Amino acid sequence: MGLFDIFRKKKKIENEQEQSQTASASSSESIVLTSTSQSTSTTEPASQSTLQRPLSEKVELVTDSEAAIWQAALDNQTLASQPSSVTPIVTERPMVNEDSQSDQAQNLASQHSTVDETSQSESQSTLFVGQSEFNSVLAHSQSELTSKVAVEDSQSESQLMAEQSQSDSSSTAAISQANSELAVEDADQVVYDRGLKKSRSGFADRFNRFLSNFRSVDENFFEDLEETLIGADVGFDLALRISDELREEVKLQNAKRKEDVQAVIIQKMVELYEADGLNEDSQMHFAPAGEPTVILMVGVNGVGKTTTIGKMADRFRQEGRSVLLAAADTFRAGATKQLQEWGQRSQVPVVAGKEKADPASVVYEALQRAKHENYDILLVDTAGRLQNNVNLMQELAKMKRIIQRELPAAPQEVLLVLDATTGQNALQQAKLFKDSSDVTGIVLTKVDGTAKGGIVFAIRSQMHLPVKWIGFGEKASDLRVFNSEEFIYGLFKDLITE
Repeated sequence: MGLFDIFRKKKKIENEQEQSQTASASSSESIVLTSTSQSTSTTEPASQSTLQRPLSEKVELVTDSEAAIWQAALDNQTLASQPSSVTPIVTERPMVNEDSQSDQAQNLASQHSTVDETSQSESQSTLFVGQSEFNSVLAHSQSELTSKVAVEDSQSESQLMAEQSQSDSSSTAAISQANSELAVEDADQVVYDRGLKKSRSGFADRFNRFLSNFRSVDENFFEDLEETLIGADVGFDLALRISDELREEVKLQNAKRKEDVQAVIIQKMVELYEADGLNEDSQMHFAPAGEPTVILMVGVNGVGKTTTIGKMADRFRQEGRSVLLAAADTFRAGATKQLQEWGQRSQVPVVAGKEKADPASVVYEALQRAKHENYDILLVDTAGRLQNNVNLMQELAKMKRIIQRELPAAPQEVLLVLDATTGQNALQQAKLFKDSSDVTGIVLTKVDGTAKGGIVFAIRSQMHLPVKWIGFGEKASDLRVFNSEEFIYGLFKDLITE
């Protein structure tokens, strides 16, 4: 899949995500209400069914001792409810007169009445005692049953809440992990999108002005196109190549809308950019295990060499590599102190010599320390120089000889630091340094502060040097390994609708 196809795919995904977010935002309230309703309807019946279960299914009805007490109380209640019976005493009575017989009958009735009253009183007392015992046992049993039911309901509710909490925690953890992974995947795209904002706006403004007068594809069209591309810092040679190849482009000849014309032009730019980089080695090279990797940083003053070294050291350290810095820029006042400050910030040691010391001596001392203390990476800061400064260029050659004498395979990288804000001047610097030193790659800095991001096209087209790192800001995390896919997308995403 080519770069432009990848660009199209990313743009389609972005459009779909925007549509999905819009739809989600409009329906989020109804979703929340529905979820709440469903949650309520799910939990309430569960609680009700728990409370409505028969008590005999939830706990044992009574214990053996409680059953004995109940039985005694019931027996007493039954006994008390039966009518009292007094067995009459039958004796022979002597013959008496009627008055004596009447007195005896009254006495006997009185005795029976007393017995009945006593028996009734005892029965009522027994009934009261039995009823009291029965009520006490019943109250005790009901209290125990209520306590057991309450305990079980509490345990069920606690278990339900615990399960719900565990489920919510698991969901939250899963969402957090997914968001974390998504954040990692989108980190580069966000940084490129933010860092290329000015360049993207510059391209859009130029193309909008160019296409505002579009009527048909003719000679005037191609002349205006060349001027637009040169103004976007893609370089004179590349602008002519794009124009020449588009003259034979059938898609362009059949294009009727301004959007279609713009899409065809950008597609051609991306295809040529990709073709020019087929044989480029854009990977960073490191020494075998057990040997330090030496990275030599070169460039003119003011492009951000020292700052780039500090950011790169911080990145390598976070990757778990041991890093050592060499302050070999003894020519510029304050360069050593600046590198030492970056070393403290990144927790990386710095080898520095005396002021105006021989830079080669600083490099030699750093090499010895890197070898004996088993450092993984040695980053060497050098003085800013131009190709016409013979002494400084000879000094750079001397440092390389010392490095190769101590470590024949080093330096693994010679990175040329260029300031993107200088536009075509950066291209001239790249040409001069390539002729005088073995530059292996480009570090393009300050891209966020310029609309001249098109210089990346010119560097690849004319110099065939890979851009290996790109800087978008002042923070250490703003220095990124160059990603051509993210660069193309961040530069042109607003110029193509789908």
